[in-house]
Amino acid sequence: MNKKIIGAIVGLAAILVAAGVQSGMQKAAKNKVPTVGVMQFMSHPALDQIYQGIRVGLDEGGYKVGKDVKIDFQNAQGDQSNLKTMATKFANEKTAVAVGIATPAAVSIANTIKTSPVVFSASTNPIGAKLVKNYAHPGGNVTGVSDQAPLAEQLAMMKKFMPDLKTVGIIYTSSDDSATTEATKFEKLAKAAGITVKMYSIASSNDLNQTSLQMVADHNVQAVFVPTDNTIAGAMTTLIKNTDEAKVPVFPTVDTMVTDGGVASESINQKQIGVETGKMIAKILDGSKPATTPVEFMKHGDLVINKAQADKMGLTIPSDMMKTAKFVGSEGK
Repeated sequence: MNKKIIGAIVGLAAILVAAGVQSGMQKAAKNKVPTVGVMQFMSHPALDQIYQGIRVGLDEGGYKVGKDVKIDFQNAQGDQSNLKTMATKFANEKTAVAVGIATPAAVSIANTIKTSPVVFSASTNPIGAKLVKNYAHPGGNVTGVSDQAPLAEQLAMMKKFMPDLKTVGIIYTSSDDSATTEATKFEKLAKAAGITVKMYSIASSNDLNQTSLQMVADHNVQAVFVPTDNTIAGAMTTLIKNTDEAKVPVFPTVDTMVTDGGVASESINQKQIGVETGKMIAKILDGSKPATTPVEFMKHGDLVINKAQADKMGLTIPSDMMKTAKFVGSEGK
């Protein structure tokens, strides 16, 4: 066999080997299971429901956890120092998508990861939190699902329970952007409806006992509204102990807070927020860009009532509500 033929064979073999290697690399890249980093701000039933919903939404979007996608789950336990550490971990891992459950977690991730996709779940005011500039066209590497409560529905429900409602107290955490946003919006709605509003803010859960005692000591406060507030949600027993003693009903925005002693809520379904977030993550894994993926909002709440608490407060549940409500507390067990 002459040298030309041998050279041609060797050259062809080299081409085939190179092609095989390239094909193998492409298949490996295609078959590589992406990692989604999920950071939850703190442990709380509402946020836990969102995380479970994310797993369901990913599955519905074609990504079964453990098979088609890996999840690196981190819980900051409400510690601000943990937020930065965990966000940096996601950045170093080059996660395919980084997800923040609740505004503080989302903001920390967005401040750390500037190019790869970031998705928030349960941020009440994404523009105010500087996560996005526009809801329809986010424009950057961040988008997500808001947990903004249907506040007009909430106020209408409270007035059905208490037709003679004249003064309402609003208690919220001043450092929680979501809570502050909803508190301010509800204040405007209540004033427009001719209701006097008294605002009470706390800096941390350590302030809740004293501030709530101060609030219920004002005998003009007939009811309390609690916005979507992670700090108060985690310390509801403190608030309810003081409001129960004063016979002042509490109307929060989250179903788990109703279970913990609130009377009723037009509650956003926390698990469904997670499901929609999971579906959004799946679309991004499929190639959608956060810049052109609109922020999603839950348009209506689910009426949730704690009948035992309503009875304790001497409130009659309207008949139409009895037919449509989900009952929690002892009735829901």
